[in-house]
Amino acid sequence: MNTTQHTDEDLRRSLGIGRRRFLSTCTAVAAGAIAAPVLGAGPVQAAPRPGGTGRGQALVPADKRGIILYTVRDATGRDPLSTSLPSGFRAVFEQLARFGYRQVEFAGYGQHPNAPGGANLETVQGARLLRRWLDEYGLRAQGNHGFIPGSWPLTATDLDTFKKHLEIANILGMAHVGTGGDPTSSSYKSDWDVAADKWHALGEIARRAGLKLYTHNHDAAYGFLLDGGPLDAQGRPTRSSGVRKLEYFLGITDPKLVWLEMDIFWAHVAQYKFRTYTAHDGSTQTDVFDPAGLVTRHDKRYPLFHAKDGVVNTTNGMGYDMVPFGTGVIDYRGFFSRVGHRNYHNPMVEQDNAPSATDPSQSLAHAAIGYRNLAALRR
Repeated sequence: MNTTQHTDEDLRRSLGIGRRRFLSTCTAVAAGAIAAPVLGAGPVQAAPRPGGTGRGQALVPADKRGIILYTVRDATGRDPLSTSLPSGFRAVFEQLARFGYRQVEFAGYGQHPNAPGGANLETVQGARLLRRWLDEYGLRAQGNHGFIPGSWPLTATDLDTFKKHLEIANILGMAHVGTGGDPTSSSYKSDWDVAADKWHALGEIARRAGLKLYTHNHDAAYGFLLDGGPLDAQGRPTRSSGVRKLEYFLGITDPKLVWLEMDIFWAHVAQYKFRTYTAHDGSTQTDVFDPAGLVTRHDKRYPLFHAKDGVVNTTNGMGYDMVPFGTGVIDYRGFFSRVGHRNYHNPMVEQDNAPSATDPSQSLAHAAIGYRNLAALRR
């Protein structure tokens, strides 16, 4: 596999797009990197660009640089008979390997029916085909945002489906298997207690299959738990001890059974949104969330990250607009330097809005930009 960094001209040619469209895409991306006011508790700066000083050790080793396929979902779902752009899993794997990626995280196993292997690869046979293509291009499957049973206690059907996904994960060579959602959307302690029981059971099943089960956060999971104070009309607590929901979950779950994947972008959205809470005594308290600090306190609980970037927007309720990795203001050099253990964590580049309705090459172009900026991070 060729892992050398490509020039912009090489990238343009490999994607089969004209110079004008490519330069337009790059100009739009660069515009998102304009300096903006600091939102977090510490200094914020854009990620280093390729061709910088190159000083120090790479913060993310080459074999740990990954991408979640949700970023390029339009490419895997594209009809290969209608375009010369990479389409379907096999061609997308080939392109991602050319960019330099070594790992992928799946977000389902569906592709266009005209792609090699057909529409549905969520089978044992489909997994074997995917594994062959991964091996062909020197890629490793590291995880999946897949099936987590909705039932609790587990129904027989849900249990069988969960076990099928574990079998697929093992065929693909994954060390981890997970989901794209939070353990519960509730703010109440009692619901997180139930979620912990469920995840302990699922984690034990995964462990027997040789896999680590992980959950994935959005911003709400790092909001404050409602666990005390006056009760509402339904008998539920209305105030907080100041413990954040996912931190509580970390504290009550077995580290040998349950792992987490931090989406660093959504963790920073939580830092912006959830700064104050009403304590049990009715007072207003301030507590600014520190995503890297949480990881350092529970280091081995976070084997995977979503590396997703943003520029400041104080008008959308989130604090950030999503942009290609390395073109925003989230301090990834600081984050990866603080959490350490560079040979343990697996950062996956992600951009939810990379696909474009008007530019079919955009998601892969943004994936290339993300790889180059991830590789450029230095101590």
